[in-house]
Amino acid sequence: MNKLFPILAVGAGGAIGSILRYLLSIAGQRFSFTFPHGTLWANLLGCLTLGVVTALATETEALSPTTRLFLATGICGGFTTMSTFTYETFQFAQDSEYLYAAGYCVATIAGCAAMFYMGLFAVKYLLKAQV
Repeated sequence: MNKLFPILAVGAGGAIGSILRYLLSIAGQRFSFTFPHGTLWANLLGCLTLGVVTALATETEALSPTTRLFLATGICGGFTTMSTFTYETFQFAQDSEYLYAAGYCVATIAGCAAMFYMGLFAVKYLLKAQV
């Protein structure tokens, strides 16, 4: 059971992340059926969450290895989606919506990097403020 538990933790987290991504995609359709708000938001929030988990894992002992797998590989992995991002970018290009394709790429890549660092540095700052 010891070797199986991390696999089950990743699977459970992946299921939760996938369900959350689906719900966020539905919510994003309220804003637009032509721009993939849900995927963008999922990737941004997932990177923010991954930054927080990374900081907690490296700066504290608050998360066990299995909890890190559940949160980072499971939930964040199931929640974020590179494949959908790639498909949606391709659809914009195929529809000759090059400005949307470029904007979506920049917003996703730059935004995800910024959100990851924001989560990482927010936890580090809060941990130092407690000392």
